[in-house]
Amino acid sequence: MTDRAKKNQRLFLRTFGCQMNVRDSEVLSGLLQREGFVLTDLPEKAEVIIFNTCSVREHAENRVFSLIGEYKKRRLKGRIGKAPIIGLIGCMAKNYQDKIFNLSPDVDFVVGPSDIAKIPEIIGRLLVSKEINGSLFELKIWETDGEARPEEIYHTGFYEDKNHAHVVISEGCSNFCSYCVVPYVRGPLRHRHYKDILMEIEKAVDGGISEITLLGQNVNAYKYETIDFTGLIELVNSVRGLKRFGFMTSHPKDASLKLFKAIAGLGKLRKSLHLPLQSGSERILKLMNRGYSKKFYLDLVDNYRRIVSNGILTTDIIVGFPTESEADFKESCDLIKSVGFDSAYIFKYSPRPHTEAFKIKDDISKAEKERRHKLMLELQRGISGGKRC
Repeated sequence: MTDRAKKNQRLFLRTFGCQMNVRDSEVLSGLLQREGFVLTDLPEKAEVIIFNTCSVREHAENRVFSLIGEYKKRRLKGRIGKAPIIGLIGCMAKNYQDKIFNLSPDVDFVVGPSDIAKIPEIIGRLLVSKEINGSLFELKIWETDGEARPEEIYHTGFYEDKNHAHVVISEGCSNFCSYCVVPYVRGPLRHRHYKDILMEIEKAVDGGISEITLLGQNVNAYKYETIDFTGLIELVNSVRGLKRFGFMTSHPKDASLKLFKAIAGLGKLRKSLHLPLQSGSERILKLMNRGYSKKFYLDLVDNYRRIVSNGILTTDIIVGFPTESEADFKESCDLIKSVGFDSAYIFKYSPRPHTEAFKIKDDISKAEKERRHKLMLELQRGISGGKRC
């Protein structure tokens, strides 16, 4: 990228989805600031606008497409000929690839999660092209076939929060839950070297960070050489200067007594566990390919509460999964009552292309999904409110 092309270029970055995307946006911000870009909170002031996207639910995708046109109009208002470079990255990029250009012609580049390191060079090419050719030639670039990220992207030292940092310990997922698009857009489970993870944490702490959250689609499946997830959190607990840390998200099938004992015993580790249930129906759990039974889950809860005194327990639930009957829904409600989660994230099922569940007829109406969603939210609010009292 030439100095002229990158000088004083302002970047607006909008993030959708999970904490993994939040961290990816920080990584990208750090990479682009190294190249001389300046971050702005105002899309109408930006020469480059990037959407870091999520494909877990259709609503999030629709929101992105509506905002692309809106932000371009805001940028062009009173500035004819000054259209921004618009990029779409993250899970939607991998899910739709070059089809994005047909769905939204305003997009200039599309980059998948594993290709994030290429974005500075891609933007540089587009800036030079616009500088030389103006609007005579339309250049579209997509990179969505990368298999792994270079380790160095995690070491720019940029974090939005100056006290707390998200640290990725693994990328991708190999669980293939039937409703979930993540394995298709982020690839198979890959673990970072524990030494690189510790190096990132130590540098963050040296820079003033006092608290971290370890991230992965399935953190407790972590394994690198002889170090499993419990071994990793023991190493993190020993980092000098770190005051507090936590992790998310855990998969029930990989949870263990060993992990619960570590949560109870490690002084810096938050006494909390996010353990997604998804459904209280044995039949639906099998259709979801979750890999555990209701009894297995309830035994985990009992062991966690026995071992981790006053430990916080949170979960995820999906309502309206294909073929979910009123009886299945009631089983989920009954399980929520019996467990008494401190809080729960409750989602309406959204069919996702490429997933196994997409092959099953989405036979629960929107109105019924909304009814079940409302009832379960009210149920959980009552439980959470009672705990706060």
